[in-house]
Amino acid sequence: MFRFSPLTNILAKSATFITMAVIAGMALPTLTTAQSNNSEETYRQLSLFGDVFQRVRSSYVEEVEDKDLIEAAINGMLTSLDPHSSFLPDDSFKKMQVQTTGRFGGLGIEVTMDSGFVKVVSPIDDTPAAKAGLQPEDYIIAVNDETVLGLTLNEAVERLRGPIGSEVVITVQRGQEEPFDVSIIRDEIKIKSVRSELFEDVGYIRLTTFSEQTTPGLLDAVDELRSQAGEAGLAGLVLDLRNNPGGLLGEAIKVSDAFLEEGEIVSTRGRDDADISHAYARPGDIAAGLPLVVLINSGSASASEIVAGALKDHNRAILMGNRSFGKGSVQSVIPMPGFGAMRLTTARYFTPSGVSIQAKGIAPDIEVELARIETVDQGLRREEDLRGALDSSDNATSEAEAEEFDQSQIDFQLARAIDLLRGMKIFDQLDMR
Repeated sequence: MFRFSPLTNILAKSATFITMAVIAGMALPTLTTAQSNNSEETYRQLSLFGDVFQRVRSSYVEEVEDKDLIEAAINGMLTSLDPHSSFLPDDSFKKMQVQTTGRFGGLGIEVTMDSGFVKVVSPIDDTPAAKAGLQPEDYIIAVNDETVLGLTLNEAVERLRGPIGSEVVITVQRGQEEPFDVSIIRDEIKIKSVRSELFEDVGYIRLTTFSEQTTPGLLDAVDELRSQAGEAGLAGLVLDLRNNPGGLLGEAIKVSDAFLEEGEIVSTRGRDDADISHAYARPGDIAAGLPLVVLINSGSASASEIVAGALKDHNRAILMGNRSFGKGSVQSVIPMPGFGAMRLTTARYFTPSGVSIQAKGIAPDIEVELARIETVDQGLRREEDLRGALDSSDNATSEAEAEEFDQSQIDFQLARAIDLLRGMKIFDQLDMR
C-alpha cells in the first residue's frame, strides 16, 4: 500500500487549505497561467523529493538518521549552486565564528572546492600549512590516504581538523607533478593579521587576513614605521596582500578607506536591480599621500581583491605581482536557530569602475613573477681586478670580510616594489633641484 511521506502530507494539507480558502471567499492573489504552471511543477518536484526521502529511509541497505539525510539534501542543494554556498551544521557554524575573531584550530589554509577536490586558495602566514610548504593552487586529493573526492567542502575540512599536536598526512597534486604526501602537525592557529618592517626608507606592511584585528593593526603599523623612519621620513609604503584569502567585508572597506580621501570603495549587486549597496571613503589618508605599491598574486582573494581594486581604480596605488584569485561573490551567513546556518551567495562585488571581480580577478599594473635571484658569473672585470692597479684611498674591504648575502632569501616581487618606490623618490628629488 502506498504511504505518504511527511513532506507529501504537508503538501496535501497545503493544497486542501488553498481549496478551502477559495471556497470561503478569501482574497488570494490571482496567478497567471505561467505562475500556476511553475507552482504545479514545484509541488511535483517537492513530492518527488518526499518520495525519494521515504524510500531511502525504508529501503537503504543500512539505517540512516533522518537528520543526516536532510542535512545532506540541503547541503547538496546549496553546493550545486556554486563552490561557496553550503550548509553549516551547528558545530561548524560555531567554529566559523571563532575563525573571524582571529583564533581557531587547524592547519592554517583557506580552501575551496574545485573539480571535486580541495583547492588551496592560500596558506596563512606562520601556520603549519605555510611552514610545510603548501602553495596557492595546490590540490589536496587525499587525507590520511582517504580520497576527498565525493566529500563536501565542510566534510573535507573536518577531516583536516583534529586535536592540537596530532599528525595529518595530506596528498597534494601540484600542477603536472606527481602527487606527493605532506605530513603536518595540527596546531592552534593564532592569526597575527598585520606585520610590518622598515627597509631603510620604505615601509612594508603585510596583511595576512581581514579579521577584527586588521584595521587597528594597520593604523599601529603605519605609526610605528613613521617613528622608525625618523626625520628622514618614508619614501613610500608596500602593502602586501599576497596569499591573503580575504575575510570580513567591513574590514576590507576600512582598510581601503584608510588610504583614500573620497569616492566609492566597492558596490555589491544582488539578483534584483534594487538590491545594490555602495561603500564610500571618508576624508583622511593615513599615509598622507605617500606613494603606495600593493603586492597581489593568485592567492589574493575576496576582501584582498576589494582593497586592490579600490586603490587601483582611484589611482592611489600601483599594483604589482600576478593576477588575483577572482572571488567576487558575496556570501551571506543566515543563521538557522537550533540547526546551524546557511552560507548563501547573494551578490557580486564590483570595483569603483563597475568591473566585476568574479572569475576575472584584479590584474596588476606591473606583472612580476615570483622568482629566485641567482648570481651569474659573466667573467666581467673592473679596474681593481687588474694586475698592479692603484689602491683606492678609501679603506678597502676584502671579499672575505664582506658579509655574505644569501640570494636565495630575496623576495623578488618585494624587491621590485621597493626599487620602484625609491626610484620615484629620486625623481621627486631631481624635480626639486
